[in-house]
Amino acid sequence: MARERTLARRRAAVLTAATAALALAGPAPAWAAPTGPTGPTGPAGPAAPPASAPAASAPEASTPADSPQPTGPLRPDAAAAPEAAGPDAATEPDAAAGPDAAGLLRVGAGLPRGHDVSSHQKRVDWAAARARGARFAYIKATESTDYRNPYFPGQYTGAREAGLIRGAYHFARPDRSSGARQAAYFVRHGGDWRADGWTLPPALDIEYNPYDARHKCYGLGRNRMVRWIRSFSDEIKRETGRRPVIYTTAQWWRLCTGNSRAFSSTHALWIARHGTSRPGTLPGGWRYWTFWQYGTKGRLPGDQNLFNGSLSRLRVLARGR
Repeated sequence: MARERTLARRRAAVLTAATAALALAGPAPAWAAPTGPTGPTGPAGPAAPPASAPAASAPEASTPADSPQPTGPLRPDAAAAPEAAGPDAATEPDAAAGPDAAGLLRVGAGLPRGHDVSSHQKRVDWAAARARGARFAYIKATESTDYRNPYFPGQYTGAREAGLIRGAYHFARPDRSSGARQAAYFVRHGGDWRADGWTLPPALDIEYNPYDARHKCYGLGRNRMVRWIRSFSDEIKRETGRRPVIYTTAQWWRLCTGNSRAFSSTHALWIARHGTSRPGTLPGGWRYWTFWQYGTKGRLPGDQNLFNGSLSRLRVLARGR
């Protein structure tokens, strides 16, 4: 996602984001099944940071319990008719969508479009974004336990006022403090959730270390990383009643968690993979993606995303049932 710290490297290419978390009946659409190669390539992780969201979103300044919901990944509603996503949403190619832009349009036709932003986008024209087809957004709130996006209040409120379903995300720094401590900080500074139909579950952006290419996994072994993510998730669950959406790339998840399957049945996946017509093979036992960050540039401010279902299913995810 969008990087913000001046000296930090451009973040890893894409958060592998969210596989849904409510078991919905019906066969999964063909485009939801894992196909093709895995996420972003490159020895050092994601390429250029998405202009605005969870992929390696470093700080923007130089200083910086299980709820009563069905278990299992949220499954797209294959039978639901696609709902309009705004003017020419299914026909206008996105900039930087890659060489398979035409295939992407076929795969994503009719799916709700969204974007993720951070302090890099500053004051977003949300009304214009909605007119361009945006139906949801994720906004960076915090990083570690000492950074807050200074534009978050205006961005979060502005998205809601423009009629977008929106949520907040936290950029993980497993090398700085425990998962539980960072989750608590996140909830206090924008990562809370309410069942109002407009608030998406809190999201955890966990990916390549943008500050140290030699320690892509933040100095944690695979077992410790899985425990860190579980600690973060448990605290989010305790405080909000929801499990967080997990944003990551297939490559990072394999490298840093050993492709752990510990979260696929209870956490929605936000997969990050850019410049392709499909999200590729999913990590860690996830059978479906919930969100797909497919590009860093396009018609919307920040990174470009799709939701794997109809607009009504997106509202179900926001309501938590």
